[in-house]
Amino acid sequence: MPIKIYKPTSPGRRGMSVTSFEDITRQEPEPSLVAPLKKKAGRSQGKITVRHKGGGHKRRYRIIDFKRDKFGVPARVDSIEYDPNRSSRIALLVYADGEKRYILAPLGLKVGDRVEAGPEADLRVGNALPIANIPVGTTIHNLELQRGRGGQLARSAGASAQLMAKEGNYAHIRLPSGEVRLVHTRCMATIGQVGNTDWGNVSLGKAGRARWLGRRPATRGSAMSPRDHPHGGGEGKAPIGMPSPKSPWGKPTLGKKTRRRKATDKWIVKRRGKKRV
Repeated sequence: MPIKIYKPTSPGRRGMSVTSFEDITRQEPEPSLVAPLKKKAGRSQGKITVRHKGGGHKRRYRIIDFKRDKFGVPARVDSIEYDPNRSSRIALLVYADGEKRYILAPLGLKVGDRVEAGPEADLRVGNALPIANIPVGTTIHNLELQRGRGGQLARSAGASAQLMAKEGNYAHIRLPSGEVRLVHTRCMATIGQVGNTDWGNVSLGKAGRARWLGRRPATRGSAMSPRDHPHGGGEGKAPIGMPSPKSPWGKPTLGKKTRRRKATDKWIVKRRGKKRV
C-alpha cells in the first residue's frame, strides 16, 4: 500500500505521511465481533506502572481469531478493515456455516478469496496449517508457541517468520528479530506475510498525532533533577557519567541484558543480532 504525503500547508503538515486506505473495503466493524475497551492509561490500582501512556482516541476492541481452530470449513473474505488497536489490517471471514471471524489480513489477500484452516488446507496465503504440514522455506506469520494457545509471534504489520528446518517433533523458525527458535510442529501458523507493509515508513509529523495514539511526552533523564532521575543534575548538558546508564529507579539500562527466562533458553538456537540500519 502506498504512502500518502501531504503538501506543507502548515508546520504540522510538513513531513506528515499516512498509509493510503485504498485496501479498506468497509468502514464500520462487524457488531458481533466488537467489545468495549476501557483505557488503563498505564496505571494499575491508580499507580503509574507504564510511563508515557494516557489519553488517545476512544476505541472499541475487534475480537481477532488468533487460534484459527475452525478446521475443514472454508471461508470467504468478506471485507478488509482498519483496526485501531494494531498496525495491520484485519479481514472479516464468513464461513460456510454462517459464522463470522476476524483474522490478520496477510499481504495479497483480497475480498472474495477463499481461506481455510487445518492439516488438509492448501498452501495458499491466509490458510492456517500445523507446522508439520508446511514445507521448509515457507514464509509464515501468526505463529503459535504452544499448541492451542493462539498465535503470538509475527503479528505486526509487515512481519513474517520463515520455516528453516524440521528435526523430529520440532521446527527451526527464524523470527523477524533474526532469532532462530525451536517450535513444536503441532503448533499452527498462517501462510504469508502480514499486510500493510508500509506502516513502518509513516511519519507522524506532529506531536498531536502521537497524543491521538495515546502516547504522552517522554522527558529525558538528563533534563531532570538528581532526585527524579540518576542522569539528572549538573551544570549545563552534563554527560550520563559512570559507571553506567541507569533507569529512573537506578537499574542498569541502555544495553544491559535483562532476560530472565532461563526455562525457555533451551528453545533458542540462535540469539537475535544487532539490527542493521
